[in-house]
Formats: sequence, C-alpha cells, structure tokens
Amino acid sequence: MRRVVVVGDGGWGTAVAIHLRRRGLEVGLWSHDAEYAAFLREHRANPRFLPGHAIPPEVEVSSDLASLLPRTDLLVSAVPTEFLRTVWVRHAPVLPRGLAVLSLTKGVEQGTRLRPSEVLREVVPGRPVAVLSGPNIAWEVAAGQPATAVVAGDADVVTAVREGFSGASFRVYSNPDAVGVELGGALKNVVAVAAGMCDGLGLGHNAKAALVTRGIIEISRLGAALGAERRTFFGLSGIGDLMTTCYSPTSRNRTFGERLGRGERPADLLTSSRQVAEGVKAAGPVRELARTHGLSLPISEEVYLVLHEEKPPRASVESLMLRGRKDEREDLF
Repeated sequence: MRRVVVVGDGGWGTAVAIHLRRRGLEVGLWSHDAEYAAFLREHRANPRFLPGHAIPPEVEVSSDLASLLPRTDLLVSAVPTEFLRTVWVRHAPVLPRGLAVLSLTKGVEQGTRLRPSEVLREVVPGRPVAVLSGPNIAWEVAAGQPATAVVAGDADVVTAVREGFSGASFRVYSNPDAVGVELGGALKNVVAVAAGMCDGLGLGHNAKAALVTRGIIEISRLGAALGAERRTFFGLSGIGDLMTTCYSPTSRNRTFGERLGRGERPADLLTSSRQVAEGVKAAGPVRELARTHGLSLPISEEVYLVLHEEKPPRASVESLMLRGRKDEREDLF
C-alpha cells in the first residue's frame, strides 16, 4: 500500500490523513466543498473540524475525487452516515474497478437500517470492503498520541490496513467479526448521548458507571441478534470505544447529551453545530431494530424518547431506575 485517498474532510478523516502521511504514505484528502478544499490547501489547517493540527504539505487536497484516484491503492470512507449514500452514488462512475474501500463511518442508515459497509457494498459493488473502529479521538490521533483500533472485513484489505496503518503511535488489530466491529462503533454513540445526559444532570460517577456498564450489555444484546459475536463487544470496537466516547470531554455524542441534560432542546442543538453527533441519527434506527427483534434496550429507548418525543432527561433517569428487578447474570457471559 503506497497511496491512500481519504474521502471526507471531517475531524476523523483529516486525522487519519495526517497519520497516514506520518507513516510515509502518499495521501489524498477529498472535501465536498470546493471553496473549503481551497482553504485547506492554502492554510494546511482544518479549523472547522480539527482545529490546531496542521495538514502536512504533501497531503493532496481536492474537491475533485477523480483527480485524486490515479495510483490509489485504498479508498478510506470518512463520510457521516446521513451523507454516505449520496456521496458514493455520485462518485461510483469514476471509481477504478476493484479498488478497495475502508469504512470509518460509525452509524446506521435511517430508513434502510443498513450498516455503512452494507451501504457501500450496495452503491459501489464489486470491490473489497473493510471497516475500522475503536477508541479513537481524532485530535489525539492527529497529535500522534498512542491509540489502537480494530479492522474487519475482506481478508486482503484487513491485512493491508493492519500492516499499513500500524506504527509507533497507532496499533491496529484484526477481528473476523465484521458485523460486530461495525455495530460496536455505531451503537455506542447512542449510549454516549445518555452518558452525556448524566453529566449534564450532575448525577455523579456512580450513575455514569452503571449506565456505561448496562450500555455495553444493550449493545451486545442487539449485536448478537443481528449476527455478531457477543464477545466482540468486549473488545476495542465495543467497550473500548464506548468508554472513550462516554468520558472524553471532546466527544460529540457525549457533549450533545450533556447539553440536553442542562436543558437545551434537541432541535436547537441540531441546528447550532456543524459537527455530526452520530448517536442522534442512530437512535431511531436502533429503536426500530430492537423492536423488529423483540429486544428490550431501555437506555436506547429513553435516548430516543428524549430526542424525538421531548421527554425530560430527568424523567428518563427515573424510568430507568424504576424498571422491574432482575438478576444481573441474565445478561453476562
């Protein structure tokens, strides 16, 4: 692997581009906005999504994906779930046959309830696909702080990514359970919104620890129903990513939930931020999946009610605390 093109100039996409250039690879970075792409090229900075981290001068930035594709060995899809289908349908005609795609997107598509890799296989078929997930705060990776991730999917892509992305500051593991790796990254965002509400309500460490613990149980319960291995959710893409997202002060999902807990309205928050909180988008599809499979996901259900039915966050806490009693061992290994 010599050249990688990152599709998406958000914080995580930009951080991966910086990391890959640090690894010595040729790197292209695609932005959907021609004017902002020009800004990125000139200033070598992304103040909108990753402030404070320079984009290396060797990273080729463009809003014309076709111009970035020659000699490319791997496409990295860093597009938010809500824009994923639109972006890739638009660019499908210019993609070289067989060019592999690595998805960084953590979400579930509204309406179809498809995972990002399933969307990619549908709109850009006939090519190898893999997913990368884990406890990765974008600015920390951009700064070269130690981090780990896990890759799963088509075998050749998994091997190339594990070897090509790994270095002194970023270690990549592999896992054969692609469904579980991808779902862990998607489902934890809903729980992170709830964790943020705990912070906004000032409920303390006991409540948040309980919520995170029961949250991973919910994630594994739904994941297993969708064909994943339960144990995957106790690895990097499950509990690892969940802890980072629930506790990091810069986590978009946690921050969104914290502002909800302080009394701000969901609609106002959605219109006031450029950053996408994937947990907000995933709450509806996760609820639909749970109902389809006859599962009880009380934390995810309460997040949905706060986001879409204006239930007060404190009332949701009371609903969770007053649920029927049960034996903890029902949900453990």
